[in-house]
Amino acid sequence: MPVRLKRPFLRLSPAERRIWDAYPTGAWVDLRSGDDEADDPANGAGWGPERTVRAEVVAALLLGARQPEPGRSAGLRLAGAHITGVLDVSDATLTGKLHMINCYLPGGVSLVDTVAVGVRLRGCEIARIGAAGCTVNAMLDLDGSTVHSGIRLDNAHVKGQIRFAGLRLGIGEAARVPDGTPKDVRRKLSEEELRERGHRYGQWALWAGGLTVEGGAFMRDMRVSGGLRIIGAKFLGGIYLQRSVITATGPYAIQADFMEAGAAELSSGFQATGTIRMRNARVNGVLSFDGASLRAPGRVLHLSHAQLDELILRPSSIEGEVNLAYSRIGVLLDAPADYPDGVYLNGLVYEALRGSAWSVADRLTWVDKDPYGYRPQPYEQLAAWFRKIGHEQDARRVLLAKQRRRRHTLRPAGRTWGRLLDLLVGYGYRPWLAGLWVAVLLAAGTGVFASVPPTQIDPEEVRVFQPFVYTLDLLAPVSVFEQRGAWDPVGWTRWLAWTLIASGWILATALIAGAARVLRPGPSS
Repeated sequence: MPVRLKRPFLRLSPAERRIWDAYPTGAWVDLRSGDDEADDPANGAGWGPERTVRAEVVAALLLGARQPEPGRSAGLRLAGAHITGVLDVSDATLTGKLHMINCYLPGGVSLVDTVAVGVRLRGCEIARIGAAGCTVNAMLDLDGSTVHSGIRLDNAHVKGQIRFAGLRLGIGEAARVPDGTPKDVRRKLSEEELRERGHRYGQWALWAGGLTVEGGAFMRDMRVSGGLRIIGAKFLGGIYLQRSVITATGPYAIQADFMEAGAAELSSGFQATGTIRMRNARVNGVLSFDGASLRAPGRVLHLSHAQLDELILRPSSIEGEVNLAYSRIGVLLDAPADYPDGVYLNGLVYEALRGSAWSVADRLTWVDKDPYGYRPQPYEQLAAWFRKIGHEQDARRVLLAKQRRRRHTLRPAGRTWGRLLDLLVGYGYRPWLAGLWVAVLLAAGTGVFASVPPTQIDPEEVRVFQPFVYTLDLLAPVSVFEQRGAWDPVGWTRWLAWTLIASGWILATALIAGAARVLRPGPSS
């Protein structure tokens, strides 16, 4: 039941009386002077009593001190006021909209566990906003405002849109101390637990874990000192941060693990100093960093275990490592310059790669940039992609590079055998190399044995020596033309004959090993 008070205050100032009388009809009360500089709420501390309104008066109206006129929609619509004290309407269901423009609220606003029709604080100067667990049935609008000491929206539910365009958001002392809730003598919280619960969130300008926004979250052109903590938040209509600038005061510019969004635009002039962490995030549309500027001392993007329909990673500048490990991406649009300090790719699965700047050599450098060293899966995934688009030669080139990279992880014997396989048959991915070696050895043997023919072992047998056939029979692992037993090389040519026999066995073994590797089902190690 709404509170019904005829005279809740013994005395109202002229400004308060105007607001009191206007509330039942939702009419605007404009206390501004008409001078833009003087009306800027940054100068609100100097406004006189003609523009001063007690927070208790505003709260009483929002809590039902006055009823709407029949046929009218009640609401507080106020411009250019200095609100003294904390505007506290926590744990309540507000009867009308709260709409302020160019107001000065040095005591802050508390909407904890509040149910509101709509909250619009546009172009205002506000100490801090606490709105954990609140429900806003329409729009939450802070366009053009400045909030000095952080915003709490954890587990809030906005059924309309969030509009934070041009918002200036910082961190002050008020955001670093408990909110006045009595302490539980049986449960004394440590400093770490206080930080986890948001009582010590000095690095966070926006604390909004579990926030649900059914419409779009339009947060363009913001200037944020501190981080955005939006773990587990749901932006069903997408989140849009174009041209916003976030300067982290801790390690993270954005921490958005397990976030869900219809789209996420951190693009078109977006700037972040600090890590953007979106581990296990799900974006059903596009996650775009097109034209963004990203910088962090270490890992700049942490997108592991994410599910993204499309990732556009084309920042104008980027400094730091990128982690895409174990993510599933439909389309990845990127460029070689997007990974200046390394990229984690192990476990990454993608349906399509886009980006005209890439060559096969560039992609091979890309998969070799893992700071943890060699991992087979990124090579297998890249080869599978090339096969999918019909580039079998490129796929074989990738798998050959994989074997060469793997060779560095083997023991000396394995490295030696690997080099021999590579030299002779390209690990089976270049079988034509074996034919080339056979041709070279055939030519050398034919020339030598034509000049220095071997002697016939059985002089009584009638035979005609053919140097080409003799050399070919030496190269074959098993004598095919019965030339080895009929002729005996002389002098130094014996060493050539033995070399040809050994080479034949080595080439045959290499071909078999290479073929087994290429034809083996599933990923090869």
